[in-house]
Amino acid sequence: MPKTILFLVPYPLGQAASQRFRFEQYLAMLRKKGYSVIIQSFWPLYAWPVLYKQGYIFLKAFGFIEGMLRRAFAVTLLPFSHFVFIHREVLPIGPPIFEWLAAKVFRKKIIYDYDDAIWLPNTSIENKFVSKIKWHSKVKSICRWSYRVSCGNEYLAAFARTHNKNVLVNPSTIDTDFHKPVELVNNDLTKPVTIGWTGSHSTIGYLDLFEDIFMALEKANPDKVKFLVISDKKPDLKIPSFQFLAWRQSSEIEDLQLMDIGIMPLPDDPWTRGKCGFKILQYMALGIPAVASLVGANTSIIKKNQNGFLCETQQEWLDVLQRLVESSALRKEIGRSGRENVLEHYSLRSNLENFLSLF
Repeated sequence: MPKTILFLVPYPLGQAASQRFRFEQYLAMLRKKGYSVIIQSFWPLYAWPVLYKQGYIFLKAFGFIEGMLRRAFAVTLLPFSHFVFIHREVLPIGPPIFEWLAAKVFRKKIIYDYDDAIWLPNTSIENKFVSKIKWHSKVKSICRWSYRVSCGNEYLAAFARTHNKNVLVNPSTIDTDFHKPVELVNNDLTKPVTIGWTGSHSTIGYLDLFEDIFMALEKANPDKVKFLVISDKKPDLKIPSFQFLAWRQSSEIEDLQLMDIGIMPLPDDPWTRGKCGFKILQYMALGIPAVASLVGANTSIIKKNQNGFLCETQQEWLDVLQRLVESSALRKEIGRSGRENVLEHYSLRSNLENFLSLF
């Protein structure tokens, strides 16, 4: 009889990047290895599009009630499960009651997975009320009760190790058969070089750090650069050449391939040090040269000036971007090195055995 893994996750399948690139892309391989997989999300699909938007109180309320009913049903699945894989948390608010039941009453092996510093308060302004009942301290308890803890980078793993000795650094990974580079290098001197950023509403505020940098770059290179943002929310930017594309899963790769350079600006604080650098992994997998802040996992993913660029000051950002704008050869060289780095260390294939070792 195959061993059953019960996946308890926050979001509907195929919708959230943290789920898609941390475990969803491994599900077929788990089944191939003989595991039986049950997946239950908390939020129903109809609530997902409005979950992080202001308003929609009744739709969110109905989604929350349905989520609570789903989790009540999940208790009945515990006796038949060998492993319980929990991504971030079982419930979006309150204490870890379900996790305690699974570990202490049903004696199940919990695989606890997270890719942000979720023990720190960082609730979006759209749902700031929720921060008061989020119960961030439960992360410590879930770590203690878990069979193994799966963390997206070493910073997150260091926190987990203070509560559990069985911690695995399990990076977010890229399906490099799907993320394939095309001839991205812009050799047409009459065509602007596109500098791009992709991300969600939760990280779009970091673009405020980049606005003045790009304005200065645009002033030094009139009509030679433009800025592209791909997101689920349009930012308020004063950049004249700014172009916005709404993120769509169906055209995700094609839209990213519009970029000649990919950026990931971040402030340096306890929350951002927990970021797993997924944006730059996507850029690199597609052969797009990546430029990122010298923060957190970025420093382990990028080998400075070899497969990408790391910047601390505004002047460093300007100097690096100017070099890349001026040299299509440099963009091609860095893009190729970035792709090789992902293939070797951050691809679905290279991390498969590491992921399977959780079970």
